[in-house]
Amino acid sequence: MGGFFGAISRRDIVLDVFFGTDYHTHLGIRRGGMACISPEIGFQRSIHNIENTPFRTKFEGILSEMKGNACIGCISDTDPQPMLIHSHLGVYAITTVGIINNLEVLAKRLLAQGAHFDAMTGGRINTTELVAALIDCEDSFENGIRHAQSVIEGTCSILILTERDGLIAARDRLGRLPVLLGSDNDGICVSFESFAYQKLGYSDLRELGPGEVVRVTAEGVEQLSPPLEQMRICSFLWSYYGYPGSCYEGKSVEVMRNINGSLLAKDERQRGTLPDLDYVCGVPDSGVAHAIGFANESGIPYARPFVKYTPTWPRSFMPGSPSVRNRVAKMKLVPVRQLIEDRRLLFVDDSIVRGTQLRETVNFLYENGAKELHMRSACPPVMYACKYLNFTRNTSDLELITRRTIEELEGKEGLSHLDEYADGSSERGRAMCSSICAKLRFATLEFQSLPRLVEAIGLPETSLCTYCWSGKD
Repeated sequence: MGGFFGAISRRDIVLDVFFGTDYHTHLGIRRGGMACISPEIGFQRSIHNIENTPFRTKFEGILSEMKGNACIGCISDTDPQPMLIHSHLGVYAITTVGIINNLEVLAKRLLAQGAHFDAMTGGRINTTELVAALIDCEDSFENGIRHAQSVIEGTCSILILTERDGLIAARDRLGRLPVLLGSDNDGICVSFESFAYQKLGYSDLRELGPGEVVRVTAEGVEQLSPPLEQMRICSFLWSYYGYPGSCYEGKSVEVMRNINGSLLAKDERQRGTLPDLDYVCGVPDSGVAHAIGFANESGIPYARPFVKYTPTWPRSFMPGSPSVRNRVAKMKLVPVRQLIEDRRLLFVDDSIVRGTQLRETVNFLYENGAKELHMRSACPPVMYACKYLNFTRNTSDLELITRRTIEELEGKEGLSHLDEYADGSSERGRAMCSSICAKLRFATLEFQSLPRLVEAIGLPETSLCTYCWSGKD
């Protein structure tokens, strides 16, 4: 994934952008970067690898070096950013969030027109540099962004820091990702996460619409391109990777998760499938709020039978080696044996994608004396690898535990019945759940339904991207 934060002000703004960017660290694990501009120094930029060291540790030292009243920062799960560009549009810094599925096609087209790119390791082209080249095809940032958005297949939100025009922000064409504006007495900020600027004393100003482009100065916001009518904001923002304190399109992440867990429990109670349990538990961290909603609705006590040791391992997927990642994931789990031994536990997780880490967690709980482990997924079965964001972009469909299970059950024929497999009340849906239970040692397994998930979010389904569950664009 990734995220960005930028601000322009009548005062030095580097510290705000440092903290605002740090508040996006949950969205990415590879690179962090900042760029700012001041009349005395001009452009300054710093980029660091943050795979094994937190963003703030790598960037604390630059706070005394970087100065400026306009600054942008980013957390990137892909290429080094922000990029500094010198073109006919002037000198500017640019950062992007998203995925470009037709990058090679666009690169060949630009190269044929005389463009050139710095080659990264393996000869790859930096995605953000390519976006800058597309923008530079036109005579203004406004027209350049429109051009880039029109030819990019995938998702691309853009934040630019210019010499003359302040900040220029653009939300991706279908609004799959949020871009929000906040303001204080001295200026305006641009952010992926609303809580990031609220913690810094900024008030909500507004959200950009799909495809909208704005110019931001310390004095105000000028619309360069109006929002498009169609929106497909990613539903996983609420169920998984959005931060609990954030709101998107006016819908709170934490409140959605509580409602979602409550609906999951309500439906199960009505079906009569709620097992005898000692505790309801959440798989940390994003499963916790769903589980609290489930516990409140079901009347079964909520408990934490294990906690995560995070001071030295903030995220279990940080190490590059899969074997080291899995070992770290296990090392992080600290059991509370009094809440595990001989207990019947129901866990709510935000989603079940590959199932690898969940298998390790289940084994860990049985090793510590659990009597029964029941699993509930707070979203429907993930049937399709995401082609719009970095959430599951490196996952082929057959890496998904659902698709592997379906192929084992029915071979290629199963591909014709994915809708049935996604329905937990159908014969095929029950067969898939039973098979996953056997693989991962669950006593029972249930998935949230898509209509209930949409209800919990509180937006029309036509405004939501549900591709990874439904396969529909």
